[in-house]
Amino acid sequence: MTSPRLWHPDPQLDLVLERVIDVPPRLVWAAWTKPEHVVKWFCPAPWSVSDCEIDLRPGGLFRTTMRSPEGKEFPNLGCYLEVVPEQRLVWTDALLPGYRPSTNPFFTAIITMEPRGQGTRYIATAIHRDEAGKKQHEEMGFFEGWGTALDQLVAHAKTMM
Repeated sequence: MTSPRLWHPDPQLDLVLERVIDVPPRLVWAAWTKPEHVVKWFCPAPWSVSDCEIDLRPGGLFRTTMRSPEGKEFPNLGCYLEVVPEQRLVWTDALLPGYRPSTNPFFTAIITMEPRGQGTRYIATAIHRDEAGKKQHEEMGFFEGWGTALDQLVAHAKTMM
């Protein structure tokens, strides 16, 4: 059973990617919460993840370093807000580990996993402070990039079966 929603996405501020995928929530959860899996799928190819560190608890660290095809690295640091095994994962770059405020917040992510037959109803929501942040994220390729990453997650999760 998933946690009740305390909010609903605002179409003016939030981006939502929703799909039913053919892998169970336990594998989606493992793909999202173990660094050795995150590095396999998190960035849409030809981008990659060169490093990942996870401290899976509220206030804990979620850190990835994305590498461009040209080899330039882009570190990302965030803080988990909610961790509900095989159901819900919430993190933000507005806070650093230990709930310390960050200097340049961009978005908060909510990943929801619900069983659907042998698969999962997967919902990824990116919550933004304002319409400009949402527009920037959308123009960066949110739907294509997060959709491609989800395809990669599914392909990787199938190797974990």
